[in-house]
Amino acid sequence: MPLRIEDYALIGDCQTAALVARDGSIDWLCLPRFDSGACFAALLGTPEHGRWLIAPAGGVRKVNRRYRPGTLVLETVFETEDGEVAVIDFMPPRSQVPELIRVVEGRRGRVPMHLELVIRFDYGSIIPWVRHLDRGLSAIAGPDRIRLRTGVELHGIDYRTVAEFAVAEGQREIFELAWHPTHLPEPREFDVLRALEETEQWWRDWSARCPDEGEWTEAVARSLITLKALTYAPTGGLVAAATTSLPEQLGGVRNWDYRYCWLRDATFTLMALLHAGYVEEARAWREWLLRAVAGERSKIQIMYGLAGERRLTEMELPWLPGYEGSGPVRLGNAASQQFQLDVYGEVLDAMHQGFRHSLKPTEDSRRVALGLLDFLESNWDQPDEGIWEVRGKRRHFTHSRMMAWVAFDRAVRVVEWLGVEAPLQRWCSLRDEIHAQVCREGYDAEVGAFVQFYGSRRLDASLLMMPLVGFLPPHDVRVRGTIEAIQRDLVTDGFVHRYAPEPEVDGLPAGEGVFLLCTFWLADCLALMDRRADARRTFEQLLSVRNDVGLLSEMYDPARGRLLGNFPQAFSHVGLVNTALSLRRGLSGPASQRGRG
Repeated sequence: MPLRIEDYALIGDCQTAALVARDGSIDWLCLPRFDSGACFAALLGTPEHGRWLIAPAGGVRKVNRRYRPGTLVLETVFETEDGEVAVIDFMPPRSQVPELIRVVEGRRGRVPMHLELVIRFDYGSIIPWVRHLDRGLSAIAGPDRIRLRTGVELHGIDYRTVAEFAVAEGQREIFELAWHPTHLPEPREFDVLRALEETEQWWRDWSARCPDEGEWTEAVARSLITLKALTYAPTGGLVAAATTSLPEQLGGVRNWDYRYCWLRDATFTLMALLHAGYVEEARAWREWLLRAVAGERSKIQIMYGLAGERRLTEMELPWLPGYEGSGPVRLGNAASQQFQLDVYGEVLDAMHQGFRHSLKPTEDSRRVALGLLDFLESNWDQPDEGIWEVRGKRRHFTHSRMMAWVAFDRAVRVVEWLGVEAPLQRWCSLRDEIHAQVCREGYDAEVGAFVQFYGSRRLDASLLMMPLVGFLPPHDVRVRGTIEAIQRDLVTDGFVHRYAPEPEVDGLPAGEGVFLLCTFWLADCLALMDRRADARRTFEQLLSVRNDVGLLSEMYDPARGRLLGNFPQAFSHVGLVNTALSLRRGLSGPASQRGRG
C-alpha cells in the first residue's frame, strides 16, 4: 500500500528537489533540475522504478519528524524496541553539482538499520550500470552518473543495492549521493557535518527575515521556505510543484506535470514575496517573467520551463503505473499551447504591483507591457481555454474577460502614475467596454451570480477574484450574490471546488478534490466583506489540513481526509501567505491592496 501524499516532506537546494517519506524512503528525486529526465526515483508509490530507503530493520513503535527550525533540513526520529535513531536529510545550497546527504544518528540504545537503493534514470525506464567502489558505488547510464559515498558495506541483489548496519548512541553513519555528467570527473569529497551546519545556517539566515505575524508566524515562515525551495535560483523561476502526475482524484486521469512556471501565479506570488519583505526574490521572479514572455506577443504561453523554455511537449510514460493506479503518468504539459486571456492581465498586474512596491519600471518592462497591450486590443474578445485549462472547446470565460479588464486597468494606472506618453484614452475606452460586457454577459440575474462563461448557469470559484482584483467592490450586490452562491453550491465541508466538472466543458471525465487556493480566496473575500470571523475560521480550517511538517498540495479530499494533486504546491503556499498577511494586517494586506491604485 503506497504512502499518502501527506506522508512526504520536501528537501532541496533551490535547483533540485526530493521528497522524503515518513518511513525513511526517498521516492522522488529529479536531477539536475526539477524538470530533468535524470531521475534517481520515478514516482511516489512505485519503488521498483526508484527508491532510497534507510530505516530501522525491525518494527517501529513511533515516528516523529520535523524541519529543524527555520530550515529545510528534515529530521526523522524512529523509536524502536532497541532504542532511538534519527535520519537527517538535506541538500546543501548548490556550488557545482547536486548533493543529497543522509546522516543516520544513534540517539539511544543500538538500532539495527536496513538500506535499500534502487537507482533508475529517465523516469524509471533505465537501469544503470552499477560498480561497487571503496566507500560506496557508482551508477552510470548514458549522460548521467550517481556517486554514493559511505562507510557502510553495500551489496548488490537483483538490480538493487542493500545494506544491513547498526548505529549506537552517539554514533553516525553518513551517506553522500551526488549526480554529475558522465563525461566529467566525479565531485570531490567534502566535510558532510560541516555542510550540515552551513546548510542550517544558510536557511536560518534566509528565514530570519520572515515578518512577525503573531500566531501565524510559523505557518507563514514554513510556506515562504517552501516557496524558496521551489525557486530555481539561477533564473528566479518558481515551479508550481516539484512533482508530476500526482492525481487530482485517486484513480482518475487528471494527472498533470506541474514542474513548470505559470504566468498565472505571477501577481499572487509577487505580492506574497513583497509583503513578506523578500524583495530580491520578487525582483528575480519579475525578471524571469520579463525574459520568459519576450518575443512575439501572439505566442505568449501560459507556462514556461525554469529558464523560460517554451517547448513543453506532453507525452505519456506507459511503463509507470501512476500513484495508486492513477494513470496516465505525463511528462510535459499540453496546456502550454493553450490560449488563455487571463495571463495578459496577470503579467500586467504583476508589473503594476512591482512598480507600487519598489520594483522600478525598466525599458524592458515598458516594451513588454506595450506589446502585450497591443495584442490584447485586437484579441480580448476572443474565446479561450480559461484559467482551469479545460481540454474542451474554447469559450467566453467570464474570468478571462475580467482579467483582460485588469490588463487595461493596470496599464491606465501605471501611465497616470508615471506620467508617460501612451494611448490613454483608447485604453480607458477599452477598459470601460470590457467592464460593461462582463457585467452584462457574465452575470445571470436568475442565478444571482456571475457565471463560468457567457450563456452558462454554472458557477466558477475563479470569480472569487472579482473583488480581489478590484473589478467590483466586495459589497456590490452581484459580488455578494456570487460569493454566497459559491458557498452554497461549490463548498464541501468548508472547502471550495473550482467548479462542477462536466466532460462537455472539460473534455475529461468528472471528478477531483476541493481546490485549496480557491478556499484561500474565499477567506480573502470574507475578510473584505467584513466577515472576519468567518474568514478566520476558513483560514484555520485550511491550516488544519497541512501535513505534520506544514506542507500543502494542490487539492484535498474531505471524505478521505487526504491531500491530492502535485506536492508541495506553490500556489497553495502563496495563498496561505497572502491570506495570513491580509487577516493580520487588514487594509494594508495583499487582499485589500491588489485592487487598489
